[in-house]
Amino acid sequence: QVPLVESGGGLVQAGGSLRLSCAASRVMFSINAMGWYRQGPGKQRELVAVIRSGGITDYADSVKGRFTISGDNAKNTVYLQMNSLKPEDTAVYYCNADTPFASYWGEGTLVTVSS
Repeated sequence: QVPLVESGGGLVQAGGSLRLSCAASRVMFSINAMGWYRQGPGKQRELVAVIRSGGITDYADSVKGRFTISGDNAKNTVYLQMNSLKPEDTAVYYCNADTPFASYWGEGTLVTVSS
């Protein structure tokens, strides 16, 4: 069973918006942070945004002002609102949950931004 399930990816034109969702498929204890990473064609996986316990957020410089991460602690769900999308945002987006015991990943959702 995949521990995290992402949804919301798709094809969008430059300047458009998408909202990604990530839900834990089972109970996870002591989550320190949940975040979104992405891996573009021929690139390494990089951190996009993270939300830590207490609601503290952090973003990659390339998405600041355009992307917003939010979470629902009761549901162990995290969202990524992506606005003003650019072709360089094209990537597979992965959800991550970090606990003291393990780091969990989803299988990813593809976001394609056309110019």
